[in-house]
Amino acid sequence: MHEPLFQPIRLGAIDLPNRIIMAPLTRGRADADSVPTDIMVEYYRQRASAGLIISEATGISREGLGWPCAPGIWSDEQTEAWKPVTEAVHSAGGRIILQLWHMGRIVHPYFLGGEPPVSSSATRAPGQAHTPAGKQDFATARPLRLDEMPRLVADYALAAENAKKAGFDGVQLHAANGYLIDQFLRDGTNLREDEYGGSPQNRVRLLREVTECLIAVWGKDRVSVRLSPNGDSQGVDDSNPAAVFGEAARVLEELGVSFVELRQPGPDGTFGATDVPKQDGMFRKIYTGPVVLNSDYTAQEAADDVASGRADAISFGRPYISNPDLVERIAKGAHINPNKGVPVTWYFPGEVGYIDYPTLAEEAATV
Repeated sequence: MHEPLFQPIRLGAIDLPNRIIMAPLTRGRADADSVPTDIMVEYYRQRASAGLIISEATGISREGLGWPCAPGIWSDEQTEAWKPVTEAVHSAGGRIILQLWHMGRIVHPYFLGGEPPVSSSATRAPGQAHTPAGKQDFATARPLRLDEMPRLVADYALAAENAKKAGFDGVQLHAANGYLIDQFLRDGTNLREDEYGGSPQNRVRLLREVTECLIAVWGKDRVSVRLSPNGDSQGVDDSNPAAVFGEAARVLEELGVSFVELRQPGPDGTFGATDVPKQDGMFRKIYTGPVVLNSDYTAQEAADDVASGRADAISFGRPYISNPDLVERIAKGAHINPNKGVPVTWYFPGEVGYIDYPTLAEEAATV
């Protein structure tokens, strides 16, 4: 019934034994300095049976990280602390790539010593930010100057170098969900009149430059990109998504990245509008490499989309929170533990709701 998910696939230089990918999941278990902790080692080890693990979004710089206790990859200490994670996944037979994150205007000044966040333009995100001092209104961003763009790209390059030192199998550029790259891509937030604004070609410029710098570090066969071309995402939207994401698809096709992950929110989507046309069909007409679809899939829906050729693989997010052995459960047609009542522990410090979910074998042993 789910056989299409268990066909091996090669994504760039990485061979996957199945097409069930663990999507990036922010969990907030690093320390206050964004250094990975010991329980993160066990968390990722438990989920190593995934065809591929895409790590939680990881900050490339202090400027770019505004989530309490989310991990970073800009310092030597952070880099060293990631090494036991990658070693544990590899020892368990798994593969793991690091998702590189700059949140742009979603970073609250709390994390920046009171300074405003940076973005494509002087816009303000709706809602409130999570900070160690509680929820606070977002602030109006400061537009990045042209003379700052090389430094920003260099921040990504350093993070990519550190990811290699930490033992990851590759990197993914987080260009989705209303964060910095997405803020440049879409005309609802990119109001610039220079070479990074205006036409789709200009708004895709930063995506191209950052992807090129990651390829310079890793090679194109170990670099992937995540996009969210469907509707509003944390207040970021576009008047003509087919034009700008079509241009993004052309750039990524030209650069030959290993795969593209597209977030396709369903009725329970986290980041915004779901009543908009899906863009993956348009994207696949331009980008000919592997496409991974994500969000709100059941196992059968995932198998159907892989069988039909709509997707080459599916990334599962929330099911991986409470089902560390999701691959085995899908293979056996076993029950998948729901996440009802779990949100309070999604980002809560400690082991509860993080590494204490049982496998099928552990469940059977308690009966």
